[in-house]
Amino acid sequence: MTRNLGVNTWVWTSPLDDRKLAELAPKIAGWGFDVIELPVENVGDWDARAAAKLLDDVGLAASVTLVMGEGRELVAADRGTVAATRDYLRHVVDVAATVGSPVIAGPAYASVGRTWRMDDQERAARYAELRDGLGPVVEHAVQADVSVAIEPLNRYETSLINTVDQALEAVEGLPVEGSGLALDVYHMNIEETDIPAAIRRAAGRIDHVQVCANDRGAPGADHLDWPGIIGALDTADYGGPLVIESFTAENETIATAASIWRPLAESQDALAVNGLVFLRDVVARGPEGGMS
Repeated sequence: MTRNLGVNTWVWTSPLDDRKLAELAPKIAGWGFDVIELPVENVGDWDARAAAKLLDDVGLAASVTLVMGEGRELVAADRGTVAATRDYLRHVVDVAATVGSPVIAGPAYASVGRTWRMDDQERAARYAELRDGLGPVVEHAVQADVSVAIEPLNRYETSLINTVDQALEAVEGLPVEGSGLALDVYHMNIEETDIPAAIRRAAGRIDHVQVCANDRGAPGADHLDWPGIIGALDTADYGGPLVIESFTAENETIATAASIWRPLAESQDALAVNGLVFLRDVVARGPEGGMS
């Protein structure tokens, strides 16, 4: 299966703004990427209409990530907080529609870093609460021809949804045409005992996939079973892009948030380009091609 390959601007900068996007987009296109992933950290950080024209000019498609910072909650929160979070998520849907992204991807349930202990009964209740909270956003997304892709995070970043199975339980009952899963192999490497098997269990609900090495470096500079991962995505009939998501250690805010305490490649450009070369090769080889 032919796959589009992308990279998130977090590899270089946070928060994204118009100036940095104008600098990055031509470079990313020139390297041969198909997709640029655009985080919406705050309303108005960058101009979606200007971005759409820029991406069209350089020949890049877009994907969009939502950001659940402090105060953004859809569960175990007061009505005002939930309402404000819904408004933010609806705004991200509108941004995605403007730049042509089919998804908004991320942990659209609770702020990153918020953890608490839950028994099975409370967890089920929180998932029901999440569906209620997310329902109006998904309705808005359906109208915009966008899907809200829920991302399981590792245990150190959330206690609500860590695994594919939990995510599937959480979105059960939400319309398939407006909701699904965003899978990130970094988190899966921590939480799943068998990454390809977990991917296959998510067949029919995978809306987005993010990739990186097990340490957040370039895909391929790691111990991950990439032929197995690609083969499982093929089996699950996922036809969307593989987007490299990593972060720069040079930006204090993002480095602290993502626990990036050291450089993960010779340079951020090298992280992106090396990852692209590797992914292009492993996709071309297919699941039977083995690792180079």
